[in-house]
Amino acid sequence: MDFHGVEEKIKLRAPLDFGNLFSKTIELFKLVWMQGFITLLFNALSALVLLVILYIPLIALGLIDPVAFESQDPPTMYPLFVMLLMPIIFLCISAVSLLLMAGFYRVCKIKDEKLTAAEGHFFYFKKEYIRKAFILSLITIGLVIAGMLTCGFGLIYLGVPLALFPVFLAFDEELSAIEIVKASFALGNKNWLVLFGLLLVLGFIAQLGVLLCFVGIFFTAMLSRVSIYYAYKDGVGFTDKTEDRLKSLMSDFE
Repeated sequence: MDFHGVEEKIKLRAPLDFGNLFSKTIELFKLVWMQGFITLLFNALSALVLLVILYIPLIALGLIDPVAFESQDPPTMYPLFVMLLMPIIFLCISAVSLLLMAGFYRVCKIKDEKLTAAEGHFFYFKKEYIRKAFILSLITIGLVIAGMLTCGFGLIYLGVPLALFPVFLAFDEELSAIEIVKASFALGNKNWLVLFGLLLVLGFIAQLGVLLCFVGIFFTAMLSRVSIYYAYKDGVGFTDKTEDRLKSLMSDFE
């Protein structure tokens, strides 16, 4: 479905209901909490691997010339290298996170609809999705910077549409990156108060996981993200093409 079709569906759908979304989110989370933890783990590992790249020059220099570390100051070229590479690293971390979150929402649909497809957290690590993810990451960084320029108040507003990026990436392959942004803002603006309140309340509940020997938060952290799946399902709805595509690709990941 093209953007105009998605936009029309958003306009025709009834506004989201807080209580309905909350109860359904809790029920689905009971089924996907482990997959949410795995997604969070993959996110952390990928970020760690990408950040390690920043230290590769220092490691190489230490192997080639150990004397270089006798001084307390880093090598002259290293700060420049970090300044040039850091934005690229953060862009990659953001893109990987978007792709992993899209995979998590696919898992949510599989569990919710009781499909038999294999879960495949890396399902969206394909050329067409990777390209969109990088463009969305650039847009996200730009929006976050703009939000920070408003003394942080803009970030409160942007939190809702930004949270919707990965679910549109997962279920609307026909949309371009720019159209995903437009669709996210269309759905987010229509239901901003409900979604903001839902994310806030569920985020607070997720923090209670820290009471479980402090490690429980890693298992509850994705609770609020499950609500985004239902925000899309109830606020946009799945097309027949999306349903057929998911079913046709079941065997690919078994």
